[in-house]
Amino acid sequence: MNRLAGALIGLAAGAGALSVAAAASRRRWRLTGRVVLITGGSRGLGLAIARRLVEEGARVAICARDPDTLERARRDLIQRGGPVVAVAADVTEREAVTRMVHEVRERLGPVDALINNAGTIIVGPLDVMDESDFRAAMDVNFWGPLHAIMAVLPEMRRRRAGRIVNIASIGGKISVPHLLPYSASKFALVGLSEGLRAELRGDGIEVSTICPGLMRTGSPRHAWFKGRHREEYAWFSISDSLPGISMDVDRAARQVVQALRWGRAERVLSVPAKLGATAGALFPGLTAELMTMVDRYLPDASPPVARIPVKGEASESEWAPSRLTQLGDRAARRQNQIETPGR
Repeated sequence: MNRLAGALIGLAAGAGALSVAAAASRRRWRLTGRVVLITGGSRGLGLAIARRLVEEGARVAICARDPDTLERARRDLIQRGGPVVAVAADVTEREAVTRMVHEVRERLGPVDALINNAGTIIVGPLDVMDESDFRAAMDVNFWGPLHAIMAVLPEMRRRRAGRIVNIASIGGKISVPHLLPYSASKFALVGLSEGLRAELRGDGIEVSTICPGLMRTGSPRHAWFKGRHREEYAWFSISDSLPGISMDVDRAARQVVQALRWGRAERVLSVPAKLGATAGALFPGLTAELMTMVDRYLPDASPPVARIPVKGEASESEWAPSRLTQLGDRAARRQNQIETPGR
């Protein structure tokens, strides 16, 4: 009798595992021929994702604000096999996003998948931040994704199929000193993304939340800095470049595409980010103490300080660029963060 019970339990467990595997198999998407729209797709992680999707045979649309950077990205992607559509649009403007989605539909077809990657970051202590810094972060990092989601959602619902990938951040799991506007906006995006997944699965739409840690994208030169902006740029650029702390952007792009392919609920990218997210969830008090220690080593707000945002490329010093930022500087050239000869 005990053997029979054991056999039945084993059969039930096996059937359950097969059922889960079958459900996972049904969720797997072939990306060939899919229309995928990537906001912020002209450089950095967005461009790396676009390259990967073009190689997979997807029909890719990218949008960004700067026409020159966007055109360089379009040529790069066309050389890799296209078809590619590039549309200049500011995701903070709802009407502009609606027009952009309409143009993508006219030129490529209805959007099968949306990857919300456009983002902005401002670095500095709270003492030099004002309300406009928080509003600017929310406009791009929260309202931008929401505008794009609302623009593609009606057609996805009609077809009862679609995928949405929201690129948040480990800063949306742990609030990091000197990144408060950024962290607040990414926390908002994580909450939106998780709630959308629950509400939209019944409509056949999978929503994925991606939380990368530091990545070697070369993006610090396009970030904004306040306070002692050269020192802020130095620590941020170095952290963004060091192996072991930061992640190769192409590896991150592969994981984002895998999350899209399988409709994963959430992916935290890089080992340090996973450790940080786990520690924050299990030991919030200890994590807060650790962040307090980190804050002590960051530049303070003693004068002279910049009270208006200064771009990273205008904040260089003997520390950045330097040998400590070599990997990030190399990534900047590969990921279209700067114009290079022949591109």
